[in-house]
Amino acid sequence: MQKSESSFSKRPLILAQQRTESTFDQIPVINLENATSADPDVRRALADEIRDACINVGFFYVKNHSIAEDTISQATAASKRFFALPQVQKDVLDIHKSSNFKGYTALLGENANPENRGDLHEGFDIGWEARDAGEWTGLREGDGAMSGSNVWPEGLDGFRDTVLEYYHAAVAVGQALFPLFALALDLPEDFFDDKTTKPAAIMRLLYYPPQTGVVDDRVEGIGAHTDYECFTILWQDSVQALQVLNNAGKWVNAVPIPGTLVVNLGDQFARWTNDVFKSTVHRAINRSGVERYSIPLFFGTDYDVKLEALLSCVDEQYPAKYEVVTAGDYVKSRLEATYAHSK
Repeated sequence: MQKSESSFSKRPLILAQQRTESTFDQIPVINLENATSADPDVRRALADEIRDACINVGFFYVKNHSIAEDTISQATAASKRFFALPQVQKDVLDIHKSSNFKGYTALLGENANPENRGDLHEGFDIGWEARDAGEWTGLREGDGAMSGSNVWPEGLDGFRDTVLEYYHAAVAVGQALFPLFALALDLPEDFFDDKTTKPAAIMRLLYYPPQTGVVDDRVEGIGAHTDYECFTILWQDSVQALQVLNNAGKWVNAVPIPGTLVVNLGDQFARWTNDVFKSTVHRAINRSGVERYSIPLFFGTDYDVKLEALLSCVDEQYPAKYEVVTAGDYVKSRLEATYAHSK
């Protein structure tokens, strides 16, 4: 339920107008060390940094994000083990066999940019699983269009535990970010609490082989696109591939910075904020000559939440741009379009 209009500031609308003229050539780095500070002024100052990044760039790095390096390194090693499996073993988990888009995607199995021929990466997708008495219980039901369980490879000892360990660590980062995003929109810090009670977070293990030989601009690691959820939390290795499109049409490299994660806004926030927070176009092209690995976690609202523009982000001059849909239906429709060419 939205708060009354009188409880909001109109400041985001003013900044949204400024953003249309903003051109960036760098992606800011934000320190999350004080994300849970007991001092509200400290949290407010951090939220203002995030607000500026969300309006002017749509991307930012975070340091002191709380995910242990050991958790990251183990998840990365697990990812490499999975993608090194024989193709026939990976194909058993083909994502097209899943009703909720969980499992394995082969090379060129996706096409994020419809104008391209396909995305040159392999992927493995999972969603939320809880642990009860030391055992993983599988994905909860009741998520409407996205209900269903994860699928897991056989014969990879410890793979499930290791991957879900990182998954839950990344979810915790997302849960710490939501109050800051609320403050950045001049909303109460708990505004998103009742909309994120069942973390609708999809995580992907991604492998990008190097693109060598004759360059075909219609094949990229992943084509130009926006993400579907509220925001993405990305771990990337040391291989440069990620690029962000600025307002002047220039591709800006999201250079890997040790000890950081990349956070970028997605379509759910764009819909919720009427494009005050923009979902910024990005792509990945691995022409490094070596393999690249990354782990994005796409954090959205509960799937039954309606994506309806906040009252603070609409008025007569800036009417709502998007039709109201549930988060689950929106995510599913975007995934169906992405995988349609490889059915």
